[in-house]
Amino acid sequence: MNLTISGHHIDVTPAMHGYVTDKLARISRHFDQVVDIKVLLSVDKLKEKDLRQKAECKIHVKGRDLFAETVHADMYAAVDKLADIMDRQVLTYKGKAQDHHHETVKRVM
Repeated sequence: MNLTISGHHIDVTPAMHGYVTDKLARISRHFDQVVDIKVLLSVDKLKEKDLRQKAECKIHVKGRDLFAETVHADMYAAVDKLADIMDRQVLTYKGKAQDHHHETVKRVM
């Protein structure tokens, strides 16, 4: 699994890098076919202070790309929300990808 963390109008500190790595590690624990994760942390110049910190994530799994973005006043809270959303998307994809073992319909004549 390749993890790329970059910043736009923000310096990604080692503490922030470690926090994002720890939060996204549970995705690889739930689903081992994750190929690539790209995270973009940015600060927008908006007048609204509540929606300035933005975190985006793109996960490439076998057969599909998953994407989510969150905004919050605090970058750590945005990363928390982003990790929850991506974890839910990966688990949903895993369930759909592995749900091919359904019972066949028996015909009664």
